[in-house]
Amino acid sequence: MNVLIGKIIAAGALWVSVSVFGYEADQYSNRLVPVKDSLEHLDRYVNRDLQEIIDEWAIPKDTFRFARRVYYKMGGIHWVDKIERWTMNSPLLERYPHKHYRGIYRGMPVWATRVNFFFGIGTSIYVNGVRIGSDKFGHFFSQGLKYYRREVRGWEQKRVLARGAYAERWLWGYLTTGIYANADLVANYEGMQFYRSLSQDNIIGDKIAIIGWHGDQPFLQRRFTWRDHINDYWDEALNPSHVVDSLQRRLIPAIQKLCGEYWSNPSEFVPHDDAGLWDRYTSVGLIDARQNRVDMVCADQMPANPNRPRLMGD
Repeated sequence: MNVLIGKIIAAGALWVSVSVFGYEADQYSNRLVPVKDSLEHLDRYVNRDLQEIIDEWAIPKDTFRFARRVYYKMGGIHWVDKIERWTMNSPLLERYPHKHYRGIYRGMPVWATRVNFFFGIGTSIYVNGVRIGSDKFGHFFSQGLKYYRREVRGWEQKRVLARGAYAERWLWGYLTTGIYANADLVANYEGMQFYRSLSQDNIIGDKIAIIGWHGDQPFLQRRFTWRDHINDYWDEALNPSHVVDSLQRRLIPAIQKLCGEYWSNPSEFVPHDDAGLWDRYTSVGLIDARQNRVDMVCADQMPANPNRPRLMGD
C-alpha cells in the first residue's frame, strides 16, 4: 500500500510539473520550415491587456499590485498560462508543424525522457526572428513575477537567480524531465526585467518605464515589445539544455540526423552573438551544454561536396 501511495504521489508531482509550464519544447526539428513571425500579434496582445488593466484601475498607486494584475491577466494560476494557451491555439499565429510524439526525442525510452515520454513536445512559434516554445511565455510571466517579488522583498539579485536555478534543477526541470533548460532560465530572467520595467526607467537600455502615473492613475507611456526580451538564447537548439546522462547518450545520435539540414543552411543553427549572450546570462544559472548544438555535433561531418559554399574559417 505504501508503495502504491508513493507511486500515486510521484505521478501527481510529475503531472503538476508538466502542467504548470506545459510541455518541453523542440526547436531542433522542422527548423528550416518557413513560419510567419508572430511578433506583431504578440506585441498587440500584451499592450491590449496592459491598457485593460489601466482602464480598470480604481485604487491608489501601487506598482507591485499593478505587476500582480499583469500576471493574473496574462499568466494566472492555471495549468497553462493564459498567454501560453493563446499562442498554442490562436488562429492568428502560425506554428511549426511538430507532431506530438515525433521530434528530437522520438523513440527514446521513458527512463531517458521521463515525463516527456508521456506528454510529448509542445508548440513552437517564430517571434522576433527566433524559434521558441510556447512554454517560454509561462516562464516569462509566472517565474518572472516570482523573481521580481523576491527582489521587491529585498533579496539580492544573486540570491533571486540562484533560487530560480534551484527550481529548474529540482522542481520544474532536471528532476522530472531530465532536462535543465537554460532557455527557461533566460525567459525567467527576462520576465523579471519586464516586471521591473513596468515602473522603473533604464531597465531596458535607456528606455523609460512602460507605465507612468498621474497621481493614482496609471497610463501607458511606452508600448511594450517582445523585441526587448526575446533573443536567440530563448531557442533551445541555439541555447541547448543540460540533460541527464541517459538522455545525453541518445540525444547526440538524434542531432546527427539533422546534419544534412545543417550543412544546407548553417546560419540557421548558430546563435547571433553567442559570446555576448553567454556573458549576459551566465549569472542566471546557465550550465554550458553547447556540445548539444547542431553546429557543434555536425562540425566533423562536413559533406564531401566540392561545390558547397565556403564558410567563414575555411
